[in-house]
Amino acid sequence: MKRTLTGNRDGGVMMEYVILAVLIAAAVIVAVITFGRAVGDGFFVAGQAATVREKTAKGTLDTERVRRDSDISTSKDYHDSMHETQ
Repeated sequence: MKRTLTGNRDGGVMMEYVILAVLIAAAVIVAVITFGRAVGDGFFVAGQAATVREKTAKGTLDTERVRRDSDISTSKDYHDSMHETQ
């Protein structure tokens, strides 16, 4: 009788690890979606700058900055439209 009351808790502990792994995986997916393009573009520009194509890298970097600023402006406009007072 005592053995059934105290029982084996390995299943509960394993489930906690599964839940933790799922939360970590979800956080990684959100981070990749959020920062993926910026990180990829940064590596692309760094690769160009490391070679003899530094002028091309400079042009690509300027293009990415303009696109980033446009994305920031779009995000700000969306944010402001969501929080308008009526």
